[in-house]
Amino acid sequence: MTRLFRDAIFPCRRPCLRTLRRAESDRGCGTASAGRARQRVGLPGLAAQVRIEAADNSGGAHPAAKVMSLLGAMCSGADSIDDADRLRHGTMDRAFAGIRAPSTLGTFLRSFTHGHNRQLHRVHREFLARLATRTPLLPGAGQLMSIDIDPTHRRVYGRAKQGAEHGRLKGQRTLHPIVATLSTPLARPMIGTVRLRRGKAADVRGAKSFVAQALAIAKDAGGTGIRMVRADSKFYTADVAAACHRAGAHFP
Repeated sequence: MTRLFRDAIFPCRRPCLRTLRRAESDRGCGTASAGRARQRVGLPGLAAQVRIEAADNSGGAHPAAKVMSLLGAMCSGADSIDDADRLRHGTMDRAFAGIRAPSTLGTFLRSFTHGHNRQLHRVHREFLARLATRTPLLPGAGQLMSIDIDPTHRRVYGRAKQGAEHGRLKGQRTLHPIVATLSTPLARPMIGTVRLRRGKAADVRGAKSFVAQALAIAKDAGGTGIRMVRADSKFYTADVAAACHRAGAHFP
């Protein structure tokens, strides 16, 4: 799954096997079939739908190239904006076009608001649906799929970051996203959807609509059999149970 996702990242400019292999050895990106997979899944075209029209300093320009650069950097092991520069080292520029500098990517991310994040959620959902039609994304999903709902706290820095507040972690500004992972008895968990929330948000805030969204994405990803929703006790509310019931899912 990681290789399939990683291979869909960049449009290949020069499909020379020797050049691609050299690029792989330089940074271990494993993108030998990038051009073919990109055409098949159409991820850059989906990313081009992101619109950040009010951004300063042209931060919202060319969203597809910037989203693809960020995904490619993460798939090659980057865990910060500065690490995204590894995509411009070695012979990577001979194999791929459209790679953006870390400073450009940072400006792009700082232009995001909550509404822009929802645009990326839509891209992610459509990407999973397309990928599921072309590869066994979650083997066994036609029989049994588990949807796990988990909130988490992520520390952030800077007072200007939207939603960053002192929440459960004492002395730390955090965001409080909620995550839904999909898995089967034959497949390891993968992220189905994520929703960012302010740091002080309660665990169950927005749980009803989030669970409904997660179940719809699970179905798009091949979950046509039994769908089992799992969560901790804070999510055992009438609204969440009703959302599961309407979607035909089990909520033990």
